[in-house]
Amino acid sequence: MTVTSGLVLALVGLPVLLPVLAAGLSLVVAPHSTRQRVLTGAVLTLVLADAIALLVVVERDGPVVVRAGEWAPPLGIVLVADLLAAMLLAIAVLVALAVLLFAVGQDSADRSGALAIPFHPAYLVLVAGIALAFLSGDLFNLFVAFEMLLAASYVLITLNAGEPRVRAGMTYVMTSLTSSLLFLTAIGLVYAATGTVNLADLADQVPRLEPGLRTALSLLLLVVFGIKAAVVPLHFWLPDSYPSAPAPITAVFAALLTKVGIYAMVRTQTLLFPRDDTWWVGAALAVATMLLGILGAIAQDDINRLLSFTLVSHVGFMVFGLALFDVAGLTGTILYIVHHITVQATLFLVAGLVVDAAGTPELSRMERGERERPLPAATGVLFLLGALSLAGVPPFSGFIAKFALLRAAVAHGGTAAYLLAAAALVTSLLTLYAMVRVWRGAFAPPGPPKVPLGRRLGTPRLAVAATLGMAATGVLLALGAGPLSDLSERAAAGLVRLDTYRDAVLGGGAP
Repeated sequence: MTVTSGLVLALVGLPVLLPVLAAGLSLVVAPHSTRQRVLTGAVLTLVLADAIALLVVVERDGPVVVRAGEWAPPLGIVLVADLLAAMLLAIAVLVALAVLLFAVGQDSADRSGALAIPFHPAYLVLVAGIALAFLSGDLFNLFVAFEMLLAASYVLITLNAGEPRVRAGMTYVMTSLTSSLLFLTAIGLVYAATGTVNLADLADQVPRLEPGLRTALSLLLLVVFGIKAAVVPLHFWLPDSYPSAPAPITAVFAALLTKVGIYAMVRTQTLLFPRDDTWWVGAALAVATMLLGILGAIAQDDINRLLSFTLVSHVGFMVFGLALFDVAGLTGTILYIVHHITVQATLFLVAGLVVDAAGTPELSRMERGERERPLPAATGVLFLLGALSLAGVPPFSGFIAKFALLRAAVAHGGTAAYLLAAAALVTSLLTLYAMVRVWRGAFAPPGPPKVPLGRRLGTPRLAVAATLGMAATGVLLALGAGPLSDLSERAAAGLVRLDTYRDAVLGGGAP
């Protein structure tokens, strides 16, 4: 369905417009930190309600297309909310709200001033960029979304930063700028070859290009989004950049930014470069990402670096389903994205609580009992929920997503599919081992701290509540596995059946 006015226009436009407008207002009320916090929390709550309503509309009526300025596609700006975009938008805003509550709770408890004046406007711009990336109907506005993410994330990663964090932030920015230049080059080449950047129109135009040119454009976009998604061997920047940021920033980056890259990869590869059989390049990247990422995690002593390497490793599971290039494989990819957004946020938030209590991110020191204050038992339970899900232990959401991928591989058959399945099983076992290492270091040591350093501040309740909310979301995803799998399968079918997307954007006229 194509709608350009009324309530549905608001549903599609508000996730982008509302955070941007609120970011400007946040600067106006900046001297009053409480007002900033209330404004940001209220806006994200409204955007979450909007995203849920949009998901209901899309699930009921099909894709919703908004044509800005009444320009008929392929001209003008088009926002497209299909089932995949609506699902990811809803879960992304939920995570963003939970991380905001964690950040506010931790800042209030520590009185550290970590939430400096720029935090709230930058955070709102980050959310707007994520929403625009999911809803964008053309390559250029997808580029604009990534630039919004880059600008906001650099501000967030360097807030109250010393030299090490600024250096890590520069690594992140330089890598992202390189990716942006490659993306801009790809957009120019695509436009020169086809005369359009509208994704639906490109789905008609790109198949008419010469095979060599199609392959070159596909690989160029794969590199661009592979950098942003941290696919091996383009992952080098992530383990050095994410662990240096404060816990809530690391959590939202790990949960959402790499998934935006994966979403862009899935959207462009399925829509512009459809395949009838296994994508061997994607399969090779998936296997390398899963295995090298988890081996890197096992070698780490820093809890945040360990989790960062597991993040890289599990990006491979999402590429796994894409490489199969069928409905079953893409269903597994979508399930895994939704699962991983919640579980990765949970684990990094728990890691923030652990480091805050221990005064160090080093697992070896924690294992020796060198911590500033003990952790509440509830924190260990929250970590256990996330860790078991990440490792794929039944009945958690990670098991459901991995089972969908393995079943798709077996049904698909062939050497590549079996290699992907074998790599996934090995990675899951090694992930469980890595999670046991974290448990042994952070939660197993009994008794009071051996090195009390005089801190009297307790674990922030709001931060724990936000982490609990994320862990509970993961449990709810497992309990709702049936409906979630159905939604994911329908979203995957929409990716494979290109006419659904093309007809929604290009077919028919506005009422």
